[in-house]
Amino acid sequence: MPDGPLADEAAAIADLLRPAILRLNRDLRREIRSAAGLSPFQTLILATLENEPGLGVNELALRERIKPPSMSAHVKTLEQAGFLRREEGAHADRRRVRLRVTAEGSRVLQDVKRVRTAWLAKRIALLSQEERDSILHAINPLIKLSEPPVS
Repeated sequence: MPDGPLADEAAAIADLLRPAILRLNRDLRREIRSAAGLSPFQTLILATLENEPGLGVNELALRERIKPPSMSAHVKTLEQAGFLRREEGAHADRRRVRLRVTAEGSRVLQDVKRVRTAWLAKRIALLSQEERDSILHAINPLIKLSEPPVS
C-alpha cells in the first residue's frame, strides 16, 4: 500500500466501511438461520458449488481458505442433510470425488437467497432515492474489494 495521503484516505474509508459491512453481514446471517437452518458457511459452500459444480473437497477448501479435513466435515454434514452429493470416478484419478448440489440443496439455497433479498429490499426501500442511488453506484467497487488483488 502506498504511503501518504492515499494511504490515509484508504484507512479512513476502511475504518468507516468495516463496521457497516460487519453489521449488515451479521443481520443477513441471522436471516439465513431462520430461512433454512444452515450456517452461513454451509450456505457459502452450497453457493460455491452451485456456481462451480464438480469441485473436489481439496479445491473447495483451498478456495474458501480452510483446511481440507475441516471442509470434509462440512461437506459430510451437507451430504447427510441431502444438500450435496459426491460423484466418484469421473476423472482419470478414480479417487477424486466431485461435489454437486442436489435438487434439495438448490431449493434450500434459493430459499435463503429469497429471504435475504426480501429482507435487504425492505431495508433499501426505507432509504431515500439519493441513498439508493449511492448504493447502486457503490456495488461494483464493493465487488472489487472481495476479488483477489491484481499484481
